[in-house]
Amino acid sequence: MQWRSIVVGLVVLRLSLSCVLWLAFGLGPNVSWGFNFPLGFSLHKLDLSYLSFFDGNKDEYVRRYSSFPDTLKAKMKDMAKDMFYFGYDNYMKYAFPEDELNPIDCKGRGPDVLNPSNININDVLGNYSLTLIDTLDTLLVLGNVTEFHKAVKLVIDTVSFDKDSTVQVFEANIRILGSLISSHILLTDPKHPFGKVGFDDYDNELLHMAHDLAVRLLPAFENTSTGIPYPRVNLKTGVPPDSINETCTAGAGSLLVEFGILSRLIGDSTFEWVARRAVRALWNLRSNETGLLGNVVNIQTGQWVSKQSGLGAGMDSFYEYLLKSYLLFGEKEDYRMFQAAYESIHNHMRRGRESCNEGEGDPPLYVNVNMFSGEIMNTWIDSLQAFFPGLQVLNGDVDNAICLHAFYYAIWKRFGALPERYNWQLQAPDVLFYPLRPELVESTYLLFYFLLCFDTLKDRMESFFLSETCKYLYLLFDEDNPLHKSDNKYIFTTEGHVVPIDKRFREKQWNDLFPCEEGVLAEQEPNKRPPPSNTSNCNRIPEERRYTLPLKSVYMRQIDNMVGLF
Repeated sequence: MQWRSIVVGLVVLRLSLSCVLWLAFGLGPNVSWGFNFPLGFSLHKLDLSYLSFFDGNKDEYVRRYSSFPDTLKAKMKDMAKDMFYFGYDNYMKYAFPEDELNPIDCKGRGPDVLNPSNININDVLGNYSLTLIDTLDTLLVLGNVTEFHKAVKLVIDTVSFDKDSTVQVFEANIRILGSLISSHILLTDPKHPFGKVGFDDYDNELLHMAHDLAVRLLPAFENTSTGIPYPRVNLKTGVPPDSINETCTAGAGSLLVEFGILSRLIGDSTFEWVARRAVRALWNLRSNETGLLGNVVNIQTGQWVSKQSGLGAGMDSFYEYLLKSYLLFGEKEDYRMFQAAYESIHNHMRRGRESCNEGEGDPPLYVNVNMFSGEIMNTWIDSLQAFFPGLQVLNGDVDNAICLHAFYYAIWKRFGALPERYNWQLQAPDVLFYPLRPELVESTYLLFYFLLCFDTLKDRMESFFLSETCKYLYLLFDEDNPLHKSDNKYIFTTEGHVVPIDKRFREKQWNDLFPCEEGVLAEQEPNKRPPPSNTSNCNRIPEERRYTLPLKSVYMRQIDNMVGLF
């Protein structure tokens, strides 16, 4: 088979971004923002009469972005589905039961046992059919209950975590533990949007497997003087004797969603306790001057090894999980930490004019800074930062989400993909590859925005391509998906797994884990209390802006100029 017929990355999605920028801020009572938004909205047929507000003969951006035909939307949905099955079917044919597909060689890939120091591979691949597990709930999103049942049974029958594999705690948590928990919930709770998708002989095996894996990850939290976990564990023997004492903020501080749900499903506080202890330990190490955290920390001394503070690699999902933990568990402390962190980000990382859609000056941009001084440390940003507009939407900061998303989309338009690192000063990539990451697609979905094409060649299909990238692309165009029609609310984990905002997760079978500990943010004043975690931010969109492009043409043109499009 020729490489062009097997490389999953050659997705010819030539969507001309004749886009529904308007659809993202759509306008009308059926779209809800922020805390209700992730998947709990209802998206009905829009009345296109509002197009009369545009004078398409005068403005190129209005002409480009003011319509998106239903026929093209249906075509894009089918293309996203075809892209998923092309990757999934070829993984099952050529790679299963190994962890990933090498799409050029048409072979499976597992851990690099000959080179244990190859952490690019070994942190992720644990010899446990990673891609199959990571993909489970995507099969349901695409409506394939039969294949979902088949895949679940394969996982139950063939996967074991009793392996001599040293994996990164963070990757095992978000890709494996998160998917097992999500799939278990969808199998056992018929009130959720896919209905009754369980099968008769299912006996909570996925939950048992999730528990087994989490127990094997627990040694990472032992023998650390700060409570911040080691970055890696061996699934058989625990923390390797030669393990390093350094870990990144995201790796140590993005375990709470999965560990917390597991604790509340099985009634054992251990997992949530260790995850919360790690978050609090990191939080207490933030700068007294700026409120920012660094990127890499020593788990024994609590000293920052990397003092860079940013929104991308090494820090991204730490912020994400502060907010999503609040949405799931309703713990006010999580929201207070998130709001304090968000304020520090705005005060010290954000450059450019104050308002996204008004005034003069450079477009807003979030840069990498020194955590203690707030001074710029370099002039690059990375592709993982593209998740942040979606998080801003969940927090109700729609204007800033619009601008940052438009900036990343402008980079995409210029290069045909999102470079792994982009130098905003040189207007050029610093790292010249794109591994089919989902972050821009995720933010696009959360903004109901749109996406162009991608075309890349690399002999590796990471599991997140099927678990996230394809899922978000498909949902962008599938207005009738059960997730969009459900009365229940959902969030996506940082790996794109669907979990409900469920009252079960607001109830604990134990007392408070950390009563009155030092270092926790004090209760806020009454007028600064966090909003109820099931409220809507719909009214944050002014009425006069609901029928116009979300970003004025002059500012869209400015952002295009900023990345060298003109």
